[in-house]
Amino acid sequence: MTSAATVSAGSGADWSGPAGNPTPADLLYRLRARSLTAGDPVTHVERIAASAGTTAPWPDWVPEQLRAAFASRGVITPWRHQAEAATLAHDGQHVIVATGTGSGKSLAYQLPALTRLLADQRATALYLAPTKALAADQFRAVSELDLDGVRPACYDGDTPRAEREWIRRHSRFVLTNPDMLHHGLLPGHANWSTFLRRLAIVIVDECHTYRGVFGSHVAHVLRRLRRQAARYGQSPVFVLASATSGDPAVAAERLTGLPVTAITQDHSPRGGLTFALWEPPLLPPASPAHPMHPAASPALPKHPVRPSASPVLPTHPPEQTAPGQAPGESLFDGGAPVRRSAIRETADLLGDAVAAGVRTLAFVRSRRGAEVVATTTRRALDEAVPGLGDRVAAYRAGYLREERRALERALLSGELLGLASTNALELGVDLVGLDAVLICGYPGTRASLWQQAGRAGRSGQESLAVLVARDDPLDTYLVHHPEALFGQPVEATVLDPANPYVLGPQLCCAAAEAPLTEADLDLFGAGAAEAVEALVAAGALRRRPTGWYWRHAGRPEVDLRGTGGTPICVVESATGRLLGTVDPASSHFLVHPGAVHLHQGVSYVVDELDLADGCALVHAEEPDWSTHARDVTSVSVVSVRSRLDAGPVSLFLGEVDVTSQVVSYQRRRIATGEVLDTRPLDLPTRELRTVAVWFTLSESALVEAGVETADVPGALHAAEHAAIGLLPLVATCDRWDIGGLSTASHPDTGSPTVFVYDGHPGGAGFAERAYQAAESWLRATRDVIAECGCEAGCPSCVQSPKCGNGNNPLAKAEAVQVLDVVLANLPGDEPDEEAG
Repeated sequence: MTSAATVSAGSGADWSGPAGNPTPADLLYRLRARSLTAGDPVTHVERIAASAGTTAPWPDWVPEQLRAAFASRGVITPWRHQAEAATLAHDGQHVIVATGTGSGKSLAYQLPALTRLLADQRATALYLAPTKALAADQFRAVSELDLDGVRPACYDGDTPRAEREWIRRHSRFVLTNPDMLHHGLLPGHANWSTFLRRLAIVIVDECHTYRGVFGSHVAHVLRRLRRQAARYGQSPVFVLASATSGDPAVAAERLTGLPVTAITQDHSPRGGLTFALWEPPLLPPASPAHPMHPAASPALPKHPVRPSASPVLPTHPPEQTAPGQAPGESLFDGGAPVRRSAIRETADLLGDAVAAGVRTLAFVRSRRGAEVVATTTRRALDEAVPGLGDRVAAYRAGYLREERRALERALLSGELLGLASTNALELGVDLVGLDAVLICGYPGTRASLWQQAGRAGRSGQESLAVLVARDDPLDTYLVHHPEALFGQPVEATVLDPANPYVLGPQLCCAAAEAPLTEADLDLFGAGAAEAVEALVAAGALRRRPTGWYWRHAGRPEVDLRGTGGTPICVVESATGRLLGTVDPASSHFLVHPGAVHLHQGVSYVVDELDLADGCALVHAEEPDWSTHARDVTSVSVVSVRSRLDAGPVSLFLGEVDVTSQVVSYQRRRIATGEVLDTRPLDLPTRELRTVAVWFTLSESALVEAGVETADVPGALHAAEHAAIGLLPLVATCDRWDIGGLSTASHPDTGSPTVFVYDGHPGGAGFAERAYQAAESWLRATRDVIAECGCEAGCPSCVQSPKCGNGNNPLAKAEAVQVLDVVLANLPGDEPDEEAG
């Protein structure tokens, strides 16, 4: 994004466009016009200028047959970055191409892979994508080239068993995902020996998605792949593709364990992009229009808290959107000002765009939210023009394969004009022809933001992207500080292959595939030797003269994505029809008994959740109430890795144990938000050992700062809420990746304390980043609270929709005073560490 012109909101720029299909500027004008009676919702408009592309001649090594095949698909010459990356890979260097959405990264890896397959009729290639949809899209692209002898094939969980044996024996270009590589190909490497013995090139697409615990697991899966290939005499070249990211070479090296050269200069042509930041208007103080407005909904009851010297607020597990609660719908206390929900605003904007004939994709942060946006948009369109709602649909993970493929075809053909999707469509599925993208809530990282915005205008035409802010601290900060989004480099990918909760299980998987040797320990990196000794002591491995052997009959059960195991199937009781799946980690919140579950706009009520059998039984019902799960959480310190003592303030990084349990759910009337009742739940307790960053303050410093003793719990609680909301500003995490807790006197510290922790076993690297960037993170937190115009705290600053204590107590002004004390004593970022 090197060429950008900024237009301030309300600057008097010409937004009108020609008759017929609106230009991006004209569409933005139309969208704004609907909301101007409540004030201009657009806080900033960034204009990304169009740019011409720079081509390069075909490299000499590309065979004429392949050039002709690409020419038949409209590729006359490659862009310069494509040729540079492909040549490095052809010459045997590991390479990552990290350029923008729609820059043709696929050609950069297809050229060397297909050239090798055409030159050597025995060679094979492996393509890895984070999603099945992306692998299927690449399969279509390679198949359409119609190259003799390549025989591409998708190998994933949807592949019929009858086809799997043919793929193992005959396919030379296998397209799959890390999960299938982990669960199928590597454990069955003997059946894949011919393929592995000829493996020349490995393609890792959209590798910026491999972050946190998932990325750490994938890093070891790739090392296991390298290990097995080496056992069969091969050392394949790795070609990685990524969205623009900070320091892609370092991230690729951490992911693969190999030296990698980065190609980052994008030479593809770009259509102009109009990017607007949109803040939904405030609702009138007395208006019941918002379903959760105080006038219609009493304050939430508190959860029980753990007895201690001072109440511990069980506030924030890693966030899950409760059934019936659209993300962006905020719960609030008292008469705090409330903005119109981002979900409802996005639905209105999507409806306006579809009514104008604009092909639009709306990204929504949760499955529930995508369903609500699609359903709301369809209903509004059908009221205006009967039948027009049929041109809008939802798309998300958890749908059956046939549903997903049908929706993709309908969007590509133009049968669908609007699609509300989770980030399942963020990645490189080719969606040529889209005109606009709506982003409902900041997606967590600038890399994802630009990836989503880039889904429009992929044929080089002008496009529009609109970020619709949720009523939370981070989104509020960003729409009023556009400099934090535009002109800033995207984040570096965070992953930690040395995480013992990842490394140990992966070593078990490797040992089950073939005995581990001393040489293998170097391959798996820092901590491998210590992890192996711990596994021997635990009885998982046995040491013999020839190496370390897996001791058990079955294979290790390791979940790459940290979802907690096998997905929970959602089944209609009356018919036995499988509606879809839910991640185990979300099941306690989304499909608990009594929960309302949405599927393509149809409501179901959960009759039973059988965690042992992995099944939730539901029946179709259209209740006039929604459900909202509630949980309690406690945190205890296990060990301190690093600490920084700064007078009355101390900053810590270390291991903690988090105990949480979903204990009840509320039923709320949809029309008014009235709480009908609270019903208990009997679900098992969950325990998590993870990494946290926390700070403590002395009571005397708080007194000197003017914080009364009675206000300390509310001040810390408010600061914790805002700090959780702002952490994605400095770490490559989503808000639901992290949790938090605050207390006026924690039993392990003896002081007022605020914890923020990673919501993954062993940590995901986010707390470490928060510790390193504590000053900038907490300064942004302080600023967003201080700059908010509300009097006592609102969802834009210190209130949270996931607060287990009903956003009570909160003390906004005192939270600023607490953070002033912290910032006055902390040094700048990258604190000097003192081993704990």
